[in-house]
Amino acid sequence: MPDASDTSLDIRFSVPFVHRLRVTDDVSREDFPELLAVMDAGENSRVKVLVVAEKALSEPTQRIAQRLEQSESIHLVRSPVLVTGGEEIKNSSATVDQILQQINQFDLDRRCYILAIGGGAMLDAVGYAAAVAHRGIRLIRLPTTTLAQADSGVGVKNAINHFEKKNWIGTFAVPWAVINDSSLLNTLPDRDFKCGFSEAVKVSLLKSKEDFAWLCDQAESIRDRHPLASKRAIHQSCLLHLKHITQGGDPFEMLEARPLDFGHWSAHRLEPLTDYEIRHGEAVAIGVAIDTIYSSLKFDFPEHDMLAVCHCMTQLGIDLWHDALKPAERLLEGLEEFRQHLGGRLTITMLRAIGDPIDVHEIDHAVMRTAIERLQEIHHELASTNKVRAESTR
Repeated sequence: MPDASDTSLDIRFSVPFVHRLRVTDDVSREDFPELLAVMDAGENSRVKVLVVAEKALSEPTQRIAQRLEQSESIHLVRSPVLVTGGEEIKNSSATVDQILQQINQFDLDRRCYILAIGGGAMLDAVGYAAAVAHRGIRLIRLPTTTLAQADSGVGVKNAINHFEKKNWIGTFAVPWAVINDSSLLNTLPDRDFKCGFSEAVKVSLLKSKEDFAWLCDQAESIRDRHPLASKRAIHQSCLLHLKHITQGGDPFEMLEARPLDFGHWSAHRLEPLTDYEIRHGEAVAIGVAIDTIYSSLKFDFPEHDMLAVCHCMTQLGIDLWHDALKPAERLLEGLEEFRQHLGGRLTITMLRAIGDPIDVHEIDHAVMRTAIERLQEIHHELASTNKVRAESTR
């Protein structure tokens, strides 16, 4: 115990968290008990639940709501709140205010639950509302995109955009539970399905040479929505992200480095440059390709591995070029925005080899411009090769 005479104290302490991940095939039907099991009523006979979902998911949401209404331990406070999905939901505080009003109207407290059913952007906005109401209401996430199931769904970040900058207003908050349900991906458009796997490529480059090789080998099967390949890719990516977060990976970003944001400094800049026409997963794929090329030019990352990254993304069906990448100076402004978002000196993760990331504090702008030019060349080369291959199979 500190002495009463001590006037200068630095006392380290830690707060225990539990990260609950469940993987299901159809949580609205036979796997519903998995959802019910993570809603602990405690000493109360019934626990209050508010369901918030994207409008496009009204059918499975209504099935889940009906099952909740039939459960003796659940008090569903109202019919599901249906909101807009996509990045639009994060470009104002309107949805956050709407959720806060519902929390207040139905007297939800820290022992109640908000069940959020939607993609990563929607989970960000609803999660922010849940985190700031009463300093934290229990949030259960049901991610409905490959991107969210593979990455952000198990993350501890919640945010909305402001000042035309990504995630400028936000919090860190560990979700009460995350349920990755494969049936919720069935109605996902092909474009959104495919681009979500950019985060799987990213985390495998950081963590596992074996997983990266497997993704390259299975890229076409994943692109074609083969259930076994895509489910494994999502789950392995999710586990690699979860392991980083829960096992000493600096989840609340107190340090300078953000390795899971490999490729994201340019991705976060590219999205507003395109008025969010480009998907986050597509921007990440481009950002990962740019930084992989830069790593090859600057840190001797093997060129054949660099080309394999670009080929893998292309085989997954993700386009690696957007005209907003030029002029490069506009994109390079993202470096300062990235530094400000974390604070302190600039820290960017690059690669010496697959599974061997390094942190750098300066970016050679001339080399980065060369990397962007090289990406355009590679994009055209891969596009031409794929065109010839497609014509030969007709």
